[in-house]
Amino acid sequence: MEQHLSLFYGLSFLTAVLAFLYAVYLYLWVKKQPVKNATIIEVSKLIKDGANTFMRREYSILAKFAGVIAIIIFILLPSPIWEGHFLTNLSMAIAYLFGTAFSAIAGKIGIMVATHSNSRAAEGAKEGIKPAFLIGFRGGAVMGLLVVGCSLFGVAAVLMIAGDSSILLGFSFGASSLALFAKAGGGIFTKTADVSADLTGKVELGIPEDDPRNPAVIADNVGDNVGDVAGMGADLFDSNVAAMASALVIAESLSGTGLNNVSMVFCYAILGLLSSIIGIATAKIGKNGNPTRALNSSTYVTTGIFLVLTAVATALCPGFSWRIWGASATGLLVGVIIGITTDYFTDDSKPIVKRVAHASGSGPAFTVLSGVSYGFISALPAMVGIAVSALIAYQLCAPIGDGYAIFGISMAAVGMLSIVGMIISNDAYGPIVDNARGLAEMGGLGEETIMTADELDSAGNTVKAVTKGFSIGAAGLTVISLLGAFMSEANAALANAGKELITGFDIMEPTVFFGILIGAAIPAVFSAMLILGVDKNAQRMVAEIHRQFNSIPGLKAGKKGVKPDYGKCIDIATSGALKELIPAGLMTIISTLIVGFIGGPKSIGGFLLGNITSGLLLALFMSNAGGLWDNAKKYVEAGNEGGKGSEAHKAAVIGDTVGDPFKDTAGPSINTQITVVSLVSSLMSTLFVAFSIFG
Repeated sequence: MEQHLSLFYGLSFLTAVLAFLYAVYLYLWVKKQPVKNATIIEVSKLIKDGANTFMRREYSILAKFAGVIAIIIFILLPSPIWEGHFLTNLSMAIAYLFGTAFSAIAGKIGIMVATHSNSRAAEGAKEGIKPAFLIGFRGGAVMGLLVVGCSLFGVAAVLMIAGDSSILLGFSFGASSLALFAKAGGGIFTKTADVSADLTGKVELGIPEDDPRNPAVIADNVGDNVGDVAGMGADLFDSNVAAMASALVIAESLSGTGLNNVSMVFCYAILGLLSSIIGIATAKIGKNGNPTRALNSSTYVTTGIFLVLTAVATALCPGFSWRIWGASATGLLVGVIIGITTDYFTDDSKPIVKRVAHASGSGPAFTVLSGVSYGFISALPAMVGIAVSALIAYQLCAPIGDGYAIFGISMAAVGMLSIVGMIISNDAYGPIVDNARGLAEMGGLGEETIMTADELDSAGNTVKAVTKGFSIGAAGLTVISLLGAFMSEANAALANAGKELITGFDIMEPTVFFGILIGAAIPAVFSAMLILGVDKNAQRMVAEIHRQFNSIPGLKAGKKGVKPDYGKCIDIATSGALKELIPAGLMTIISTLIVGFIGGPKSIGGFLLGNITSGLLLALFMSNAGGLWDNAKKYVEAGNEGGKGSEAHKAAVIGDTVGDPFKDTAGPSINTQITVVSLVSSLMSTLFVAFSIFG
């Protein structure tokens, strides 16, 4: 059996290396594509420098934070160091730092690739939709392959070296905590710039979206990279690691065939990465093809390949259960269904977006009201999908034996994230072509090229919304399995303390109800803190834009040779984001600790239930509503409902401005917040048992 597991360790490392090599090939291919326009080269460099400056300052702060947390982990986790667990605590602290480092690398790689790809995609748009699409997609694929390769390599290395799956919780916590702050900081940066640029440019002055006269336009393009590329890369790296970690922790706790189950987790993760490699390699679009259809087709191909490969592996490998395969397949198929429903609510070729665009003709109030309403409705299919997949996985795997029901749910999460390499590729494509659209306008490439870039950008918006729905759904299944991991860790501590074990969480128990109410409130407070961060920072930037337009002669009129001070807006976005990124994240961690030390493990169980339910609803609502408003604006700008400059356009821009921090700041950060509090709960379970007031 151990030889069986060693084989999958080796295959994990081999597959990760294969992904790295293919990513290098794609990166070199992208770099070979020509960039001739001097303005595009200049602006692209400004974007790259701005993104690197922000990342350097952000990571400097987060490195100090990670160092402090690592010391705390070394002293206290998984049990106080004075109880004689020096090596275990040291391993946990090192694994935590390892997780933060890998998550940071994921973000850095994303920035590097995206800032090389954007200018080349803009130039490619001159030649047509096919070359521009391929550059954008392959640039995104580099990140997708490297992120998933790093997660598989990291999990396999930690488990092989440590020999204890509980240490993986430290690795996952490192990835999750850095992703939480990176996503929050990047989200605040990008939406500070985006909101400010739209309000002053489109609404006040009636100038194009990426007009070089606007002082915020470069900061907006920088934000696409630090928020949607680096932040989302770290986020999905975290999701993939957390799903594997929870599955492996539960697998090792199962009696009898634990090693077989561990091998199955690695086998499916390996085949998921291989499926993504094949899907990326076969992605294509016709000369006048539809980019949204091309991206979706690649996802479906990858899904089909994964299902076939895992079915073959299950048939050939002794000890692999078809019931567990069924749970994994259910998770993946539900993830695809969530993606399809998200597409229906956010694609500008579908009726919902057109309805909101039409409502915009009656004023911004109707834009907001219709968008909020459809946003809430859009959350239902995904919530039902997550619930159904958890139920099916539970029922499928429960007959295998004790503990297998929760393991089935964890494998449903692994299944949903099995094609995450393709999902990240699609997601990173979005900000690359968004930047390309801006560069095409600033480089004066002509209206036809801008229209081509707009079509690519619209597809990117839709796919980003689909990606967020997919990652939120996966986070939902992951945290349900993490709840099972928490119960396992808590019961071990309760048994050692001679206390009654937890079999469930009764809402009629005051400690459980206390936890539920607090847990349900946290995602709302967390979201409010992030959105207020955008609000405060955007007000500062709007004031700076007004100052420049009023004080720089000839800027507003577009006098030749007159340029705004782009750096000042980048600095405002950077300093504001760095100031606001820590409080929201710390609030979630501290609230978890307070609830645990007051009510003990049962309160934490209620806290997680409330947090998961409320968080999933808010995350889906905000992500989908934001994507809906964004594409409604683009639908109007394409010449519908009066086109650019119409009352419908002004109203749609306001809707998009409201939706920006929803979809790119708060919404996608909530799933990371849920994961972080779940991991903190598991890691602190021994201390909650020992030191709670009412537990």
